[in-house]
Amino acid sequence: MRILQLHSDFIEYKPVKKEVKIAEECEKKTQRYEDIVVLFTSVEKEDNEETVEKAVHEVAEALKKLGAKRILIYPYAHLSSQLAPPRKALKLLRKMEEQAKKLGIETFRTPFGWCKQFSLSIKGHPLAEQLRVITAEKMVEKKKIKEEEEKVPEALKAEEKLKSYWFVMQPDGKMMPVEEFDFSNHPMLEKFAKYEIAKVRAVQQIPPHVKLMKKLEIADYEPGSDPGNMRWYPKGRLIKALLEQYVTEKTIAYGAMEVETPVMYDFNHPSLARYLNRFPARQYVLKSEDKELFLRFSACFGQFLMVHDAQISYRHLPLRVYELTRYSFRREKSGELVGLRRLRAFTMPDCHAFCSDLKQAKEEMLKRFKLCMEILEEGLGLSKEDYELAIRFTRDFYKEHSDFVVSLVKMLGKPALIEMWDERFFYFILKWEFNFVDNMNKASALSTDQIDVENAERYGITYVDEKGEKRYPLILHCSPSGAIERCVYAMLEKAYREQKRGKPPTLPLWLMPTQVRIIPMTEKFLQEAEKIAKKLERNHIRVDIDDRQLTLQKRIREAETEWIHYIVVIGQKEVESGILAVRDRINRKIRKMKINELIEEVKEKIKDKPFAELSLPKYLSQRAQFYG
Repeated sequence: MRILQLHSDFIEYKPVKKEVKIAEECEKKTQRYEDIVVLFTSVEKEDNEETVEKAVHEVAEALKKLGAKRILIYPYAHLSSQLAPPRKALKLLRKMEEQAKKLGIETFRTPFGWCKQFSLSIKGHPLAEQLRVITAEKMVEKKKIKEEEEKVPEALKAEEKLKSYWFVMQPDGKMMPVEEFDFSNHPMLEKFAKYEIAKVRAVQQIPPHVKLMKKLEIADYEPGSDPGNMRWYPKGRLIKALLEQYVTEKTIAYGAMEVETPVMYDFNHPSLARYLNRFPARQYVLKSEDKELFLRFSACFGQFLMVHDAQISYRHLPLRVYELTRYSFRREKSGELVGLRRLRAFTMPDCHAFCSDLKQAKEEMLKRFKLCMEILEEGLGLSKEDYELAIRFTRDFYKEHSDFVVSLVKMLGKPALIEMWDERFFYFILKWEFNFVDNMNKASALSTDQIDVENAERYGITYVDEKGEKRYPLILHCSPSGAIERCVYAMLEKAYREQKRGKPPTLPLWLMPTQVRIIPMTEKFLQEAEKIAKKLERNHIRVDIDDRQLTLQKRIREAETEWIHYIVVIGQKEVESGILAVRDRINRKIRKMKINELIEEVKEKIKDKPFAELSLPKYLSQRAQFYG
């Protein structure tokens, strides 16, 4: 059975002519259905009632992700060359309609055996168009095979059944059930709380950053790879590389030692196998000779195996180890993959700290909490209003360490979402995250840290204490920024939000591929533009020259749409006076500046940030267009 599933704003159809003898009787009039999932369905020779059962089950699961409640079964012979005989096809279509109604789905079906006119409007989101191919395999066997292939970890299964209690904590330590909190002054926290409590991760609309990442030639989907793997264009690679360097430098300055570890590991390694079942993520699995391997979903494995082999004294603690994983891999569900928000291959800064006891772990976590705030605010340009704090722990942990939980909220200075559990399901006793809430009201974790009480023993990691005895340390798991791709997502979503508020959308100046664009009015002023560009380049400022044979207004307009902060137009007046007419896009002003004044202003804004050369031709006339 083949089903083309279309989530539609509406469909209109009209039966025109009978195509088979057993065509169902109907009126030749136009029918219209709105906000409905249309199922163009071809019944094939090998299909049976098991196929129908499987098809209805898949459709029901899809409706949950789509948030839809109505379907229209539309017999459609054009999806297959192996069609079932008409009588069998009609019988199974009726069975499909019957089973869908039994599941409580509002179900309609177009008449079988007719040539029909139709028009429809499909919703514009990633899940709106899907092709399903359903075979006659039994559902139970299929599910079992799927779980064996995916090796679904026990932690992921436990997470689905997890009983959570939700609260909001204020900076003064007052904590109340989420339903009693007044969100009137905290609208983003309210959206975040609703998203977390609902636990619906599927995306039904294309978020704004997807259009922006393409328009700005940052990144795009890679159709030649698995979904959730992206291609990064030169501008995007530059932004990503600068972020990687910045987070790495900040983490090393905090005291971490940078290492590098493999991207694949033995599935049957005893320590790794036990950890896999404690981490709620699906793995990519591959075979090599006599080994079954999995692609890492974090840097934990390599770092833990490395530290296991180290000789550690209590004097070395906290021991901080860091790696920027390019890449980490997680087989996220396809319905959750969209743009840069949630990927299957991503770049994750991963920093572990090995601590002697809980007292030292809490002290270390406070330092890392501050580090994460600095990275988000100083590096990404995200203020405290742009992200929300979530803290997750067991009831017993809170009874003994409520003062520590309060200290985290107090450090942030605004209310936080609390998730409490009756018992510990995972390897950590406390976890916190900074979450960005986007324009579709979906939340995504950026910075995070955890207190791990299991893996030191699991991996045989020990240190020697003051008495010469071996002890297991506690392990903190921190990503100072979250996935680098997700950082770009958050900045683009924030830029879109600012634009909706009437402000110019932008990225932080230090991350802009072109920081200054020079536009000579005519070819006559190209030499002067080159002189100015060289002065800027000597001061580590990325500059390009728009030498294309286009009107001046069109070139200025295109520079604006590329979000370039400073646009310098060079004409006779500028050559004679040495005073530049600088379009300050952020402040929406044309400013008169000397070249040295422009240089000093840009240098001040990008100081203490990494620099990289622009990996594109300086002259726009020499550039290929990667998207558009």
